[in-house]
Amino acid sequence: YLISKHIAPKLGHISISKINAVHLQRFYSYLNEKEHLAPASISKIHNIIKASLNAAYRYGFIYKNPALLVDPPRIGRKEMRFWTEEQARHFLNVAKNDRLYIAFFLAITTGMRKGEILGLRWKDIDLHRKTITVNQTLSNRGDRFQETKTNAGRRTIVLTGNTIDVLKQHYTTIKKEKLKNGAYYEDHGLVVCTSLGTPIIPRNFDRVWKRLLKKSGLPPIRFHDLRHTHATILLKQGIHPKVVSERLGHANIRITLDTYSHVLPGLQEAAAAKFEELFFHEKNISESER
Repeated sequence: YLISKHIAPKLGHISISKINAVHLQRFYSYLNEKEHLAPASISKIHNIIKASLNAAYRYGFIYKNPALLVDPPRIGRKEMRFWTEEQARHFLNVAKNDRLYIAFFLAITTGMRKGEILGLRWKDIDLHRKTITVNQTLSNRGDRFQETKTNAGRRTIVLTGNTIDVLKQHYTTIKKEKLKNGAYYEDHGLVVCTSLGTPIIPRNFDRVWKRLLKKSGLPPIRFHDLRHTHATILLKQGIHPKVVSERLGHANIRITLDTYSHVLPGLQEAAAAKFEELFFHEKNISESER
């Protein structure tokens, strides 16, 4: 998409051997100033160009890679927002009668990504063991299913009892829709789907999210921030960051610690107080017994 939409129209007419750093720098400036692309998108485009020119260098078509001489716009860290437990419960209460309620419930109680939720199948859920196994995601366009990007993303998440109950209720709704629509129903085995069984297009999902968000009157956040809400609630309850990292599908615990470092300072004081209570209290008891 990035090649056909942006790269080919502007650089496709230039011979590979003649592309230089000036071309690329002007191209990135154009994307930023005229196309108003986000730094993250320009960075992806830069990586595609750099990889392509690296291949050209290896095959001997060029003698140096001009992309190595150009720096794309720096990607600033996106502001991370999250809701408190009370705010999250309020939103679920507002959304409880919406057909996509199950998606919001899963986001808050499991920390799954949007694509993972929209790609979740009933066969990925073990109601007896109370687990979800993340095996695939729905693409951003909603036109195909794909494997998780990393091995860490392919994970098993333990569910709460309430989540199991909500899933069972939703399954009953799905069965009724199958019977009602008969031959018109396309059974992809999806948990979150349309009334005809087809995948939910992400942009349509976003419309529902924004509508319910406005209705709730809560501080505006992205749907992805429900994932941050899940992680923050766990960390504030003293759950080990390693466990949180595994639930979120982070490649390593450092990502979790870097992302949620804002939560940890308050936990430091709590940890010190708990240590003092357990360690020195026991010491005082043993000294008094001597």
